[in-house]
Amino acid sequence: MTNRRTFLRLGGLGLAGGLLSACGGGGDGGGDHGGSAPVIPQPNPQASSWQMPDEGSQQRAVWMAFAAKEAIWGAKLSQPAQQALARIANAISAHHPVKMLVNPEDLATARQLCGASVQLFEHAIDDLWMRDTGCVFVRNGRGERAALSFNFNGWGNKQAHARDATVAARMAELSNVPLLRSRLVMEGGGIEVDGQGTAIITESCMLNDNRNPGVGKADAEQELKRLLGLEKILWLPGIANHDITDGHTDFYARFLKPGVVVAALDNDRTSFDYTVTRRHIELLRTASDARGQPLQIITLETPSQVRPAYSGKNFAAGYVNFLLTDKALFLPEFGDPVADTAARNALAAQLPGHQIVQLNIDAIAAGGGGIHCTTQQEPV
Repeated sequence: MTNRRTFLRLGGLGLAGGLLSACGGGGDGGGDHGGSAPVIPQPNPQASSWQMPDEGSQQRAVWMAFAAKEAIWGAKLSQPAQQALARIANAISAHHPVKMLVNPEDLATARQLCGASVQLFEHAIDDLWMRDTGCVFVRNGRGERAALSFNFNGWGNKQAHARDATVAARMAELSNVPLLRSRLVMEGGGIEVDGQGTAIITESCMLNDNRNPGVGKADAEQELKRLLGLEKILWLPGIANHDITDGHTDFYARFLKPGVVVAALDNDRTSFDYTVTRRHIELLRTASDARGQPLQIITLETPSQVRPAYSGKNFAAGYVNFLLTDKALFLPEFGDPVADTAARNALAAQLPGHQIVQLNIDAIAAGGGGIHCTTQQEPV
């Protein structure tokens, strides 16, 4: 019933087929930041074994980006998207500090919409997808932290991204941690970890020539294990060339906690994701994690209806793109009482100590993304 958002090089929101969505967006900045990048030396050569903590671990803050330019989002969506960003930020800030990068021209609007507990930092950005443009925070056994850049290149040079390519470094500066740079090009939405050595990654994104030409699984695994503390990577096929992200992991499969994976199930037989999601679930059900334990798979079906105000072929209706913290889980709701309730109950049953916060993010979903796409956690 809904389609992924495809970015048109001339700007605006384009159309493509499918039901699920993945974070993606446009930008009016120029520049090409694709290709491999040199590895920046670690701040302490003796402090090796960097690890990416799981999303549900204790967090210092959640990062967001406040932008929804009319030239990209259109007159109908620009203001509602900003309001939805503020709604997400305010909900999160009731549990965790929120740090938000804001275009200088949007500062007054952000101050008006966001609560006092949302900390604003002026920085020129192209779009609002912090999960992909931002750094990934890592730490080591000595308690040292670092910010890891995966050399954002506009989802395979599908759009201008000069401003967004500076976001990871800005986050490192504001967090007072060193910046590391990977040899790989990828986005935060493309990798999911359990914090205990296991990751889920889609081949369609990571091994795509528009990001990492000539890089095979073995090379990619070596680099990811070095920087993220991984022992085992579960590869899902994903699907390329149907959305700007080439099939990010965070709309297909997420770790709810070690050993428990939430997987999307698309029941629209006309969707290109109908077969893909079933293949993913099949693979995950026969997989084991880095500890050798089989995975428990919880499927979340996409809604069969959404509210009409922002519905359309670009609308990203899916529940897997949630944000998990150590205190709460932030989940979209789409006006489908059966599917919304089923998703909430399934997640609450696995996280009895968490508050499940459901939010209307229709304007963000109309742009092809979800709550996870707009956020990036900073662990302690």
